[in-house]
Amino acid sequence: MQDPKRYTITAALPYTNGPVHIGHLAGVYVPADIYARFQRLQGKDVAFVCGSDEHGVPITLKAKKEGITPQQVVDKYHAIIKQSFEDFGITFDNYSRTSAKVHHDTASEFFKKLYDEGKFIEEVTEQLYDAEADQFLADRFVVGTCPKCGNEESYGDQCEACGTTHNATDLINPKSAITGAVPTLKETKHWFLPLDQYEPFLKEWILKDHKKDWKTNVYGQCKSWIDDGLRPRAVTRDLDWGIPVPVEGAEGKVLYVWFDAPIGYISATKEWAEREGKDWEPYWKSDDTKLLHFIGKDNIVFHCIIFPSMLKADGTYIMPDNVPANEFLNLEGNKISTSKNWAVWLHEYLEDFPGQQDVLRYTLTANAPETKDNDFTWADLQAKNNNELVAIFGNFINRVTVLTHKYYDGVVPAPAAFSEVDEKTLAELKAYPAVIESSIERYRFREAQQELMNVARLGNKYLADEEPWKTIKVDEERTKTIMYVALQIASALAVLSEPFIPFTSVKLKNMLNVSSSPSTSSGQAKVENSIKWADVSTNEELITPGHTINKNELLFSKIEDTQIQAQLDKLAASKLANEIANKEVTPQKDTCTFDDFTKLDMRVGTIIEAEKMPKAKKLLVLKVDTGIDIRTIVSGIAESFTPEEIIGKQVTVLVNLAPRALRGVDSEGMILMTEMPDGKLVFVNPDTSTPLSAGSDGVANGETIN
Repeated sequence: MQDPKRYTITAALPYTNGPVHIGHLAGVYVPADIYARFQRLQGKDVAFVCGSDEHGVPITLKAKKEGITPQQVVDKYHAIIKQSFEDFGITFDNYSRTSAKVHHDTASEFFKKLYDEGKFIEEVTEQLYDAEADQFLADRFVVGTCPKCGNEESYGDQCEACGTTHNATDLINPKSAITGAVPTLKETKHWFLPLDQYEPFLKEWILKDHKKDWKTNVYGQCKSWIDDGLRPRAVTRDLDWGIPVPVEGAEGKVLYVWFDAPIGYISATKEWAEREGKDWEPYWKSDDTKLLHFIGKDNIVFHCIIFPSMLKADGTYIMPDNVPANEFLNLEGNKISTSKNWAVWLHEYLEDFPGQQDVLRYTLTANAPETKDNDFTWADLQAKNNNELVAIFGNFINRVTVLTHKYYDGVVPAPAAFSEVDEKTLAELKAYPAVIESSIERYRFREAQQELMNVARLGNKYLADEEPWKTIKVDEERTKTIMYVALQIASALAVLSEPFIPFTSVKLKNMLNVSSSPSTSSGQAKVENSIKWADVSTNEELITPGHTINKNELLFSKIEDTQIQAQLDKLAASKLANEIANKEVTPQKDTCTFDDFTKLDMRVGTIIEAEKMPKAKKLLVLKVDTGIDIRTIVSGIAESFTPEEIIGKQVTVLVNLAPRALRGVDSEGMILMTEMPDGKLVFVNPDTSTPLSAGSDGVANGETIN
């Protein structure tokens, strides 16, 4: 699309079943914010909208787990998420929520219009049903084996391992996430959007029109779906939490969350427009609007197949120009998991690193999973901060501002004649806005940020080569020119950094005593001490001689090893707590009587021979002197002990256990073992009945353990 009149930018609605973590930020919200901030700097009309996704099964599961109502869950996490975004500098024009009345009304009206126009198929089908819980198992109420990749923990609507979306009835060996019971099939009535009817449209719109400009991962996933043949998709569910289906005969049914949620973009725009006194419709229904969806790869199908089909069915909406989906971000080599608490939560980062929002923004953009899954490590965040933000960007600005105050009391000097190096440096500076702009418009934010840092590198090299701290002693006029050029670079950084590290941009503008204003028509008068993005590319001075800058302050501070270790310790503690919480403990067996216990004949024996059972990974064949005889005992301890290290050890033996044949060898007793918290098997010490890896020499063979 050439020069759109306005931009409607959406960011995937976060589920309100937990806080926002760095995976969400890297995949969706930071790149969307960079793009929105950049377009505003160009003077574009931008509506950047998002909101909390407060319906769907994950909300009800969270409520059951915490023993509260779904409304209490969404209220709690909506507040946390909204505040975190604000504190982190995500500049939504409106952050709404799908429990808002405007959304309920918008989603209901959207469904009713399609229903009245006969765009749905009404069918009675068999759905999975949990008789024990007395309810149908929609989406994440059921888990089972993914029919595509074999993941045994796939949800009923989507497999998180391979990203495939499917119906709950497609799962292999399904079970209820509520009771654990094996579900049955039961008939129920639902309304379906016949995606197959929109296949010709999708082939033309995606496979032909967007083959070259959409990301490979987005185009490839869409093509795979279309090539497999599209089938009708249910847009209603049997649930008691969500937006009620607004037609007769739909009692106990709500709109499917993936029909409901994307309409949240529209309702959020309506809410914003009403507040600002605008008309919302041009942002969704005008051909001179550029509509963009920033999402993660697990949402591609919903935003590129289902939602566009819904919009096409309505017939009055524009289609998204692009859907720049990112891959996943891992954490310290492992997949980020909300359920396992393996994450860096945004609200906790803001508490632990106050005033350092840009450090995380910069690191996440530098490691953005734009074309493949990427990894976040705390060591890398420290390196990005100390070796790049502090040592390159911060170092250049510090030198420029300190020297300006030292030599000229903070007043920008007038330059003398420009040398060839000066002219070359200024020409190189003027080229950067177009380079950064090109990368942003192609959704290559990592590349764009690297070019921003190259501007800082340009400044550092210029100062290092020209050495104003030396020329000031021999050539004051030359020094004025050097500092003038360096201040132009610093001023450019103040504007060009705004989309990427906005808090730093504000600090730098305050230090330089300038402001930024959106680029507008060339005929408009320049605002005093303001710099437009476009100014960096022109021959105009960004900061003029005689202008006074403010006192220097450090833009960044070093992150110490102790701070990083504290975060690693927090992750380790979280991992351990999760393992303990989810460890399966064998239930206590049925109560036995004292008489039952006295039947057990336990004696101290000595292992006199030991060898591995052929073709058996876990078994050792032992000869044990029990004091009453020498007998053969087969024991499953080969993964914990070698035959050589246990010969001569005293062990506790249950001698009156009925013999049992194991791989053709009669085992005539049982060695008593126990498992330590780390999972290691140890012998029960016959002297004290406490676990030790060696027996006690103080108990004679054959002595009965009482």
